[in-house]
Amino acid sequence: MSRLYKRENVYWYDFRMNGIRYRKSTGKTKRREAEEVLDSEREKAKAGEGAGAKKIKDCTVAVLAEEYSKWVKFQKSYMVSKRFFIKHIVETFGHLRVRDLNARIVEQWQTERLELRKPATVNRITSCLRHMVTQGQKWEMVDEESAKRIKSVKLLKEDNKRLRFLTLEECQRLIDCCQEHLKPIVTVALHTGMRRGEILNLRWEQVDLQHYFILLDKTKNGTRREIPINSTLEELFQSLPRGTESNYVFVNKDGKPYRDIKRSFSAALQRAGINDFRFHDCRHTMASHLVMAGIDLTTVKELLGHKDITMTLRYSHLAPGHKRKAVQVLDRIMEKNEGEDFENGYILGTISKKDNIVKALSPWQ
Repeated sequence: MSRLYKRENVYWYDFRMNGIRYRKSTGKTKRREAEEVLDSEREKAKAGEGAGAKKIKDCTVAVLAEEYSKWVKFQKSYMVSKRFFIKHIVETFGHLRVRDLNARIVEQWQTERLELRKPATVNRITSCLRHMVTQGQKWEMVDEESAKRIKSVKLLKEDNKRLRFLTLEECQRLIDCCQEHLKPIVTVALHTGMRRGEILNLRWEQVDLQHYFILLDKTKNGTRREIPINSTLEELFQSLPRGTESNYVFVNKDGKPYRDIKRSFSAALQRAGINDFRFHDCRHTMASHLVMAGIDLTTVKELLGHKDITMTLRYSHLAPGHKRKAVQVLDRIMEKNEGEDFENGYILGTISKKDNIVKALSPWQ
């Protein structure tokens, strides 16, 4: 759609051609003359010669990914896992020009990957590709039409209902079966609900043993999170050596942080006789036992760093006793009709204090 409009008594034109926007002053004050300029510029645009044309580089996905990698690692929401996503995008689509990439190609790839990966992983890669193309459009490396084609690709339906957690006896058995370097890592996972990347990248400057909390300033959802340190973790952190070569908490014999514990964790599970359990399930284990111990879902949500309560509600079925005790508060209110000392009751009592909550995990030390 083309249009002419006045700015300080001079006509300007504004139109799109092949996904490119053309907008410039005609230099004319009379509409008829401005229309002639508009017609002329439209003809030039068809030939790719318009004065207002933005030059879109005809780059490949690999070139775009390289520029995106340089930019994204300095962003607040950057995660180490994005390196895997970008690497996979380059291996799959890198040889194609961005303008040749379309919804059919991406959706066909989604179908093929489902045979090897879960929908959640495929969606993370797809989201990374869409974000890469969006940034490429801002940088004038991707034209509007190409960007629209990729953004039209829908994410797959995910099944986030998995809730696998260990019993207290299994937790202790798992820790006992861990190698020495892995034992403190698993202990932190079970007592904090931190993600694997958050634990392996933990620095000593984030561990405050004076005020008893761990500060996570770079999390999956981009928000800060403070995790209380209980007596088990306090003793653990005090026992760990602090080398001068590295500021990381968990390091190998060379003083470098661990990047992959998959093999040693699998071996520990096998020795402990625990099946169908992933490292991320340590997070579910921590949350499940807190809920079963009577901790309210809002506090569990804050400890896990969920953006909203929806994700935390998966644990709600584990607290039937908690719900019964909660409604029993009404008995006292109805009988005495005085609303007496409600703030000292079950709902607003010590269970809302994070410093005491994590003590519920003390059975495995």
